[in-house]
Amino acid sequence: MSVVTENPRGTCVLGGINNVLSALYKVCPIYHSGPGCCMQTSAGEAGQAGLRGPYYLSGVSTPCSNMLEREVIFGGADKLRDEIEGALEIIDAEAYFVLTGCTAGIIGDDLSSITREYSNRGLPVYPITTPGFAGNSLLGYEVVFQTFLDEIVEEKLPRQPDVVNLLGIIPYHDPHWTGTLEELTRIFRRLGLRVNTFFTEDQGMKEIRNSSSAALNIIVNPWLLKGVALQYEKRFNVPFLRFPGLPIGVTETTRLVKQTAEFLGLDKSKVEKVIHEEESYVYHFMESIIGGLSWKQFAVVGDAATAVGMTRFLANDYSFTPVLTIVTDPIYREEDRQRITDQITDLEYARPPALFFESDHYQIMQKLREYDQITLLVGSSLEQEIAIERNIQCHVMSFPVSDRLVLNRTYSGYRGCLTLVEDLFNNL
Repeated sequence: MSVVTENPRGTCVLGGINNVLSALYKVCPIYHSGPGCCMQTSAGEAGQAGLRGPYYLSGVSTPCSNMLEREVIFGGADKLRDEIEGALEIIDAEAYFVLTGCTAGIIGDDLSSITREYSNRGLPVYPITTPGFAGNSLLGYEVVFQTFLDEIVEEKLPRQPDVVNLLGIIPYHDPHWTGTLEELTRIFRRLGLRVNTFFTEDQGMKEIRNSSSAALNIIVNPWLLKGVALQYEKRFNVPFLRFPGLPIGVTETTRLVKQTAEFLGLDKSKVEKVIHEEESYVYHFMESIIGGLSWKQFAVVGDAATAVGMTRFLANDYSFTPVLTIVTDPIYREEDRQRITDQITDLEYARPPALFFESDHYQIMQKLREYDQITLLVGSSLEQEIAIERNIQCHVMSFPVSDRLVLNRTYSGYRGCLTLVEDLFNNL
């Protein structure tokens, strides 16, 4: 029997693919789908990620074959060719990715053979043949990077010992993705590293092609990209370091810095100097506000990376009391569940919170009602309803964020935690 999820936190796999492609510089997605998919996937993802739309192509500006009944009966290959030709003529892009909607997936149009007609002519047109019904938007992030490995990433490039690939932070599905990537890039550059984020500073296809030359893949997520990471390691000898949550505040960011430095064999004196300066900067401001926020018993609702990072920061760095953490990602591998559980329950100064893995909004609301001691709720715009019902403080951080504008704000890294404390104080 089918299971219905109330208010799912994300869209279909097509929406996740669109998230990634629309965040890349001068990349054009081409939908082979029914009318409406372009607008709905953009509105359902980027439109719920701090009200900030993609800057290059999104929504109704995205090329689409607009399949109707005729294409369902007779096939949509010819219409798709017309759409690709039009996109190549009108849109200035470095790569064009043809995406399969549910309709094309059901009737079985062969994207690979069609895109091969263009690649054989030396045109950068590539297929992504996962239809929307194949999974959710989180899968879309993995599908795109798998396509990059299959179609884009170059073989046998010389190793660049000071280059790292920063992965695991999903454009738009993490509303603070831009600011987080910028803050982590700032920190790694202080260590003497060059950073491929792929999504900031007009990075794009060049960085993707050259990503096989990196010295390390840093995956800031407790479970995503397992297969991609192993392929980078097997095919290109690029090892990976998985940091199982957002590094929020001094404790977690320093842990990430030390793990990266040890993995790459960076100069210890330089690393310690950077850590000392960054921690001193944060503590200088923390000293002026500590005690300004009254003691809180908190709950966190969000994706796995956010749930881990926020729980550990509020408990370990700010000495609030964790009551409840709800991870909204659909986690299927037991090893991933255990990794997330270990991070949330192994705290420095507090008893671990009750932990649940739950994607259904109704069930999430029921769980929150069971813990009447909660005085601070960190979650999404969806949780504001129960915060009003319970008359408790609510801070919106995780997807979806539909009631505030987010440009390059972040709560991650050293300096991001200062922004978090400001927001918590101003939202008392």
